[in-house]
Amino acid sequence: MKEPLLFTTSQYAYFEPALFAAGRFERGAIERKAFPDGERYLRLAADSWGRDVVLLGGTPTDLDWLEIYDLGCAISRAGARSLSIVMPYFGYATRDRAVTRGEVVTAKTRARLISSIPPCEAGTRVFLFDLHTDGIEFYFGDDHVTHHLYGWPVITQAIRDRMQDRPYVLGATDAGRAKWVESLARQLGVDPAFVYKRRDTTTGDVSVSGVNADVRGREVVLYDDMIRTGSSLVQAAKAYLAAGASTIHAIASHLVLPEGALDRLRSSGVFASISGTDSHPGSRQLTEPGSVHSVAALFARALEISERR
Repeated sequence: MKEPLLFTTSQYAYFEPALFAAGRFERGAIERKAFPDGERYLRLAADSWGRDVVLLGGTPTDLDWLEIYDLGCAISRAGARSLSIVMPYFGYATRDRAVTRGEVVTAKTRARLISSIPPCEAGTRVFLFDLHTDGIEFYFGDDHVTHHLYGWPVITQAIRDRMQDRPYVLGATDAGRAKWVESLARQLGVDPAFVYKRRDTTTGDVSVSGVNADVRGREVVLYDDMIRTGSSLVQAAKAYLAAGASTIHAIASHLVLPEGALDRLRSSGVFASISGTDSHPGSRQLTEPGSVHSVAALFARALEISERR
């Protein structure tokens, strides 16, 4: 039986070598070019007929969503036996519900977009990683089976590698992440902590009002699911330092890091280290040894298990 045929979106070419190293695939080439008016040309340069196909690509931008949709439709139309979409980063994950009347729940509309890719004969699967909200996987249509992969094996190992045998506290940026951090802390055998936040009813501004644990003289590893501007991370780190913490390390599942974010985090002077996974192209900004940990093996194992079923 042939190995799965792997196609990769343009943004996730950096992730492809790690996935090849972790699993067995046959590379599927894609022909790309741009027309003068900005339209794109895409062509599957490998025959998908009767093949089990893997499409690798996260969705940091709207263009990435469209590329996955376009390629997924082409793969199905080309007669693939099955299609597995590997999505290390699900864009718009924080837009999972409407807070103000009329707001678009973009996480749901994007899931519906992917769900409109015609299903293949042996099924279409979507593999997701450390979603901002667990319920997002249920926004997909019933013709597409979703698999939500949790990054705790990679995150906990990354923390162990960073901290070695030194004692530390595992901290959350707010009470909303406390349950997840508490679960990680149990696996690591350390104490959890989180900060209390207060919202001004007049201005809507959020401020930190305290820390729930004794962190005096202790190192704190501060976890968040994603680092974007980093403002909440810096705010929380300053609260832990004000409570007596000796050192702060930051780690995240998704290193989004839009332009200028990493510089702001570093210039804040509150972090001894910043690390995370390779789920987002922004992770390539971190070049320090041991700062980026691959989640490719998680996806390779999940794909292998799904193929056996």
